[in-house]
Amino acid sequence: MRKWIVSAGLLVMVVMGVMFALAQQKKYTIALIPGLTTDGFYITMHKGAEAEAQKLGATLIFQGGPEFSPTTQIPVLNAIIARKPDAILIAPTDKQQLIAPLKKAFDAGIKIITVDTFIGDNGMYQTGKGNADFPLSYVASDNVQGGRIAADSLAKAIGGKGKVYVSNVKPGISTTDQREQGFKEEMKKYPGISVLQTQYNDDDANKAASQLAAVLARNPDLKGVFGANLFSAEGAATGVKTAGKRGAIKVAAFDCPESIINDIKGGTIDLAICQHPADMGRIGVQYAVDALNGKKIPTRYGTGYTVIDKANADSAAAKAAIYSSK
Repeated sequence: MRKWIVSAGLLVMVVMGVMFALAQQKKYTIALIPGLTTDGFYITMHKGAEAEAQKLGATLIFQGGPEFSPTTQIPVLNAIIARKPDAILIAPTDKQQLIAPLKKAFDAGIKIITVDTFIGDNGMYQTGKGNADFPLSYVASDNVQGGRIAADSLAKAIGGKGKVYVSNVKPGISTTDQREQGFKEEMKKYPGISVLQTQYNDDDANKAASQLAAVLARNPDLKGVFGANLFSAEGAATGVKTAGKRGAIKVAAFDCPESIINDIKGGTIDLAICQHPADMGRIGVQYAVDALNGKKIPTRYGTGYTVIDKANADSAAAKAAIYSSK
């Protein structure tokens, strides 16, 4: 009996020790600042981040601007810094203009992880070089590889011959710069394809549609367009439809909103390169909590892609890759 009492006492002490340790564990606050709040890509990223935060017992703040612009994002970042979170996950809207504001957060003792986009020249952090070296990690798709996938898929769709161009947002955005880079590099493998001058649309789908009409007027033998982001692809697709060239001019889209399956089945868009934003949010929160607990985290984590076309549009994998707008 005495032995049993001693054992029970030890068990109580162990349980109390565990409970005390859990009580002492800090409940971290992590802020997620997206490129913009209204896009399905970032809404899906938020869902992944929120699920992981709940799992790890962290509080997640989600706050961003209405458009993808440093002009609207920097004031949001400054407001978040004033709230003194333990870590910030951010999709920088400009790889140079966000360096100084994020350095302010870093100097305030806030851990920085970039998701989807990066600051500096190449998204390589913790190297001891440059003025954008201070974030702990970059969690995103390999956008150069995404551009290569788009090039190979579009080249196949047009039979390896013809003229194509990239419809892009504007220079200086890390993700779309790299997608264009990968696309152009990969297209060099196809001597029968000519890549025309890139058209920059300032994230305006109407402008992208007008540019398609102008490029087509100069090049009646145009065979394909790569939209380096969703608005670019949707605008180019509208231009193709208006010109009565659906099917004759192939459109490769980057990103996968809920409408993409219908667009592909209807022939408005021929293929889509889907990222995995929920994984970006999930891994970003996991890395933030690990870093706050003193663990070493990778400086780079690449999420994968799912390619959707007519052949697999009804598959479970394709449907799982779609971004949610709610």
